[in-house]
Amino acid sequence: MKSITWNQQVVKKNNTALVFQTITHQEPISRADIAQQSGLNKATVSSLVNELLEKELVYESGPGESSGGRRPVLLHYHATCGYSIGIDLGVNYILGVATDLKGNIVLEDHVKVNNTDFHRVNDQIKKMISSLINNLPKSPYGIVGIGIGIPGIVDKQGSILLAPNLGWKHCEMKSLVEEEFQVPVVIVNEANAGAYGEKQFGVGYDYHNIIYVSAGIGIGVGLILNDELYQGLNGFSGEMGHMVIEINGTPCRCGSRGCWETYASEHALLKRADSDTTLEELISLAQKKDEKAISLFKEIGSYIGYGINNIINTFNPEQIIIGNRLAMAEEWIKQPILDIVYSRSLFFQQLDLQINFSKHTTHSAALGVAALTTENFIQKELQEI
Repeated sequence: MKSITWNQQVVKKNNTALVFQTITHQEPISRADIAQQSGLNKATVSSLVNELLEKELVYESGPGESSGGRRPVLLHYHATCGYSIGIDLGVNYILGVATDLKGNIVLEDHVKVNNTDFHRVNDQIKKMISSLINNLPKSPYGIVGIGIGIPGIVDKQGSILLAPNLGWKHCEMKSLVEEEFQVPVVIVNEANAGAYGEKQFGVGYDYHNIIYVSAGIGIGVGLILNDELYQGLNGFSGEMGHMVIEINGTPCRCGSRGCWETYASEHALLKRADSDTTLEELISLAQKKDEKAISLFKEIGSYIGYGINNIINTFNPEQIIIGNRLAMAEEWIKQPILDIVYSRSLFFQQLDLQINFSKHTTHSAALGVAALTTENFIQKELQEI
């Protein structure tokens, strides 16, 4: 008897997910069309739709066009029944977005980070979250969750083990933010968040095996394998910014030498510029045909290409996406990257390979963590039906 009850619950959960997914992907859509497309009978669809309406995850409008009988009532995904907050913590900035449940940015905020002391940064993040929450329109669910992308090693429980570019070791942010705002908090590596953001909303949407290269002050890599975010055994995958490309090379903040990010990151670019300048200023100079700035970008592009070459030969991916701040310099770094990749990687690895720059450049990670919190919220709500 228990087995039968459990099976019925599983079937209902699967059917609920199917009906909800059909609405979100095909809206506006009638109950009859949901039944036809899902293969479920009309009574089951009607019952599940009523429960989704009660939860305010969908809403009705209409009527739609008639095919001969009574004009149907149309169903829509209620994407503004709640909002997610996504925070991308960089080494020298905090970017925050508030999105609806479809991932559309409703609000955003950006502040500079001048001091990476953990408690000071944590206070800045909480202040930004409060500001975003206070400026959002009212909704049935309010804030459904908060996601934070961290430039470092984060385990699957959301504990920050090491963020060398921030000078952090064994820091616990998740519980502090949850205690402050009383909503679920997700903390992941920012490159994983960027990969997920591009898969959900960007140039990775139609691809299944993606390597996302987050090229900012440091370099991180996010992996989408067979449509799933791959985090490794304990959540530590993707630390390819610390693969050694130069034996006994430049010291890295991680404690090693010759790491990829010491040659191919924004930090490396600014160090080579040998002046108190910014990435934005170098881009402005390159736009004015400044030869030194263009040469610096070409050099950085080549180093990015060497690392990508190693990644291609390791994973044989379908797509490489270059994102984060250095993606803003696509005009000058793209060709050097392609030159290295296509001259150094094995020929058969190049077949069907796409190399793209991210659609959302600096916003991929913030969108990705917001999407993860939305996904967790939706799964929880559907399981309660």
